[in-house]
Amino acid sequence: MSYGEIKGEIEDAFELYDLRVEVVAPPGAKLMCNSEVGDYFEVRGELLHFPQGKGFSMYNLAAIIPMLPAKQRPTHKNDWMTTDAEVACPDPNCPSRFRITRLGKRRFSHAETTFVPLPQD
Repeated sequence: MSYGEIKGEIEDAFELYDLRVEVVAPPGAKLMCNSEVGDYFEVRGELLHFPQGKGFSMYNLAAIIPMLPAKQRPTHKNDWMTTDAEVACPDPNCPSRFRITRLGKRRFSHAETTFVPLPQD
């Protein structure tokens, strides 16, 4: 389905990727950020979903969160945002990284996400 007019009405749908953010590190590395290799959370729309009983350091989240809205959006195949997928732990002595993986796409409606109307071109 294209994003344009449908039966004379403005189509207000858009798509964002769901994401998984997973802790990765070299084998045997000692992590200093209260994480374990394999810990993860998922992003669906604007919501962060953590496995039951799991948490994530607020310092790690502070390093990761600025990347998430950009990783959710479709990008050109040559854009670095398409290929670069790891964020370093904010502790310079910790060897862990946080790998952001794009999962499936989810459709949203402009009208259901904002009170600002689309322009009526």
